[in-house]
Formats: sequence, C-alpha cells, structure tokens
Amino acid sequence: MSRTDSALSHFECVFTGETYDTDFTGFPVEGQLLDPKYNYDELDITRETWERRHGSMWKYREVLPIYDTDHIVSLGEGETPLVSSDRLADEVGVGRMLLKDEGQNPTNTFKDRGASASLSGAVQQGIDEVALATAGNAGQAASAYAAHAGVDCHVFVNHQAGEIQKHMAEAHGAEMHFLDGKLPDAGSAFMADLEENDRYSVATFHTPFRHEGKKTMGLELFEQLDWTTPDHIVYPTGGGVGLVGIWKAYQELLELGWLDDESTPALHVAQSSGNAPLVRALESGSEAHTVWENPDSIARGVEVPDPGASPWLIDIVEESGGTGVQVTDETAIEGARTSARLSGVEMCIEAGVALAGAMELRKDGVFDADDEVVVLNTGAGCKSATHIGRL
Repeated sequence: MSRTDSALSHFECVFTGETYDTDFTGFPVEGQLLDPKYNYDELDITRETWERRHGSMWKYREVLPIYDTDHIVSLGEGETPLVSSDRLADEVGVGRMLLKDEGQNPTNTFKDRGASASLSGAVQQGIDEVALATAGNAGQAASAYAAHAGVDCHVFVNHQAGEIQKHMAEAHGAEMHFLDGKLPDAGSAFMADLEENDRYSVATFHTPFRHEGKKTMGLELFEQLDWTTPDHIVYPTGGGVGLVGIWKAYQELLELGWLDDESTPALHVAQSSGNAPLVRALESGSEAHTVWENPDSIARGVEVPDPGASPWLIDIVEESGGTGVQVTDETAIEGARTSARLSGVEMCIEAGVALAGAMELRKDGVFDADDEVVVLNTGAGCKSATHIGRL
C-alpha cells in the first residue's frame, strides 16, 4: 500500500460550517451537506507533475480524499476528450465551441467519476454494501465500480428509467429495486430502506466523496486548455453534483495560486422546461428552489424536481457570474442532433439540453461573438438514441 499524498484536512458542512475529522464515517448527516477541505499550503504539487501522469482522474490524487492507492477503485475514468468544433461555433455564433465528451468514460457517462470517488471512499471506510436511488446512469456506474471493488450494490430505480442502464446495472450484479412513478418515488423507497437496513449511501450529496470525483472535470478542462479557463461553461443540471465539482475545481486552482478571480469561468445551469426549479429560482432571485410540481421531461438525468443542494448551487452560479436557461424537449433533441451533425460528438439528451441552452444564451446576448464556450456532454448518445432519433 502506498500513500496518495492527499492533502485532505477535514469535512465541513456547506450550510452550517460544522467540521468533522477525516476519519468520520457517519454519512449522510441529516440536514447537512459535507464538503472535503484540504491543506493547500502543505500541498507540494506542480502542473508538470499532473501533466506527466496518465491513466485516470486519479492523476489529481493530491486533491482527492483518498489516502492509500490500494483503496482507489478505478476503471480508467477521466481524461476525456475536449473537442473543438469550428462548425458548431459558427452555428452557435461564438468564437470557439468546445465539447467535454464525458461519453467516453467506462460506462459512457460522467457518473463514473463520482462512482469511482464514492466507491473508493466506501472501500477506505471498510464498507461492503452501498445503495443509491437513480434516474439510471448513476446506478449503472455505481454497480460497475461496486463490482470492480467486490462491494454489494443496491439500485433503486423507477421503471421508466432507460433500458440500457437498468440491464447493465443488473449485469454488474446489482440488486435492483424497481418502483412505479418517477425519481422521487424511487428516492422515497431508497430512504426508507436506508433507515431499515443501514446501508452506505452513495447517492447525490449523501457522501462527500461523490462531488469530489466530478471536480476532476474542472481540473482536466484547465489542463486541456493549456492552464487557462474558458469564458463560459454550460452544464445540464439535475442534482447539480457536477456543477459543484467544476466550481470547486476552480476555487482550488485559486487557492493554489494558479488562477486569479477575474479569470474563472461563468457557470450556467441548463434545464428542461418540463422541470426547471433552479432556473426558476435564479430568474426570481430566490435563495433556494421550490419543488417543481409534475416534472415531465425525456431528459431523465435533469428531471430532478427537488434538488436538495439548491442554496449552494444558486450561490455558485451567481458568484461565477452565470445564469440559468431552460429549453423544451424538442429543442434538446435538436441540440443533440446538431452536435452529431456538425461536430461528430454523439450527445445524450441531457447534453442536448445544455447545447440548446447555449444557443439560447447566445441569442439572449449572454455570450459575445468572440467568447470561448464549453458544453458538458455528460453521456454518450447511445444512452439516449431512442429519443434523439425522433426527429
């Protein structure tokens, strides 16, 4: 066993400021959202060291909360392409259009980053059974990484989740719990099960490890752009774990002295018009969301009517200088098809929401004609092929 040289110092609640030691294992803490904190002054790392490493997102291990390499559960996630498309830039009307293609992760979505980090955290704590509620992709990812780690996995999912995701989670050996209704119904059954069986949750923001994995998207963007930042990042937002991760990456780069406040990108929330609680809150100037009644979108990954971390997410967007945008399902489908036709990148429908949102933001004058814009393609087009083939 060798050390990762992680600079982890403690966990801290985003809402209350209460702190917990690094050996704390009582996740989740009711009413709190815990975030790993690091001793940046003690961190001995250079850009060149990170550039020399390859193989997975764990090249950034000094700012990830795992102490020993034997506890890392990895399938080679991360180091995904950043595709620049002149044709797409012309279509949107910006100076440069970049697609961060998370569809090239092991289970074809960005969920692998969170699964790798959260399962590594579970192994570090000696956990042998994990559980989560999911719209589909997170369940497939968690089951794959649990299988690799030899950890039992329980997946709570509604019947309308994607067939690929459900079948592959089963193939990885997860115990499936199928529920009627939508994601909140699966979530309710999952929470009841947690109380009864005391399983370790790897659900959104239940574990402080999951958003740390997503943080590596922001670190990769910085490295792939030759240690510079884009003007804007558009992120398809459901629970918002990836948005938090990307924002945190740039905050840590500020701490390392590799950035200044004026060079951080604006982060924009893209949601479906059938479920847009964060966009509605941003437009109204609210400090938190109100639950979206009767959510209805084919983009299941962003169909989260009650994002529990909304105060944090709203603060992040506003602090970064970003905004929110919502688009229809039809527009999202066309966004995904536009990416396929003009850039060659096969997008999932959730990323179609983000690309269509970027187009709306340009029309609204949020982007200038010479801006550099990154859209997160959170999953491969094969995960949404049925929907994308509608038009």
